[in-house]
Amino acid sequence: MGIQCFKDGRVRQSIREDDETTLLRQMEREKIPPPPKPKPPTDKALAAKKIQSWWWGTLVRCTLLHATLRALIIQCWWRQVLARLQAKRQRVALELCARQLWAAVRLQSWVRMWHVRQRYCRLFNAVHVIQFYWRWRSCHTHRFFHGSYELTTSQLSLELDIFLGSQICRITDCIPFPIKN
Repeated sequence: MGIQCFKDGRVRQSIREDDETTLLRQMEREKIPPPPKPKPPTDKALAAKKIQSWWWGTLVRCTLLHATLRALIIQCWWRQVLARLQAKRQRVALELCARQLWAAVRLQSWVRMWHVRQRYCRLFNAVHVIQFYWRWRSCHTHRFFHGSYELTTSQLSLELDIFLGSQICRITDCIPFPIKN
């Protein structure tokens, strides 16, 4: 059905018939008898239809099974690819963490070494001062003082002998270094 409008205000409506209606009107005009009604199917035809439907069902199920197997193979492959990518990401993250931990440990060891070296240098300078004054004093007192020291990594051992006439005063002392093990 179509509507057509003209400039002067007229309207025309056209009706279009479908093919089936046209065919029926043509048959009425020409007096063609209607087509015969289909006969009910025989037992052989029903059996053939049953066999055909079974065969087509088998083919469709086989096709679906193959498509499902192919999809399963693709899904398994994709999961393997994702697992490999995840393992690679984890390995990279672990290596980065190990590198950062190693750098932190290295930095801590340098700082500890610097602190120990500073303490050692202070003690070493103190020993030099003591030696200087001791040697100066020894020279001026004609060996009234006698002493020795031993410096190890963990302590400073001092032994002083002071001669007071006929008596000897002996002083022994160990000074430990507070070094963290």
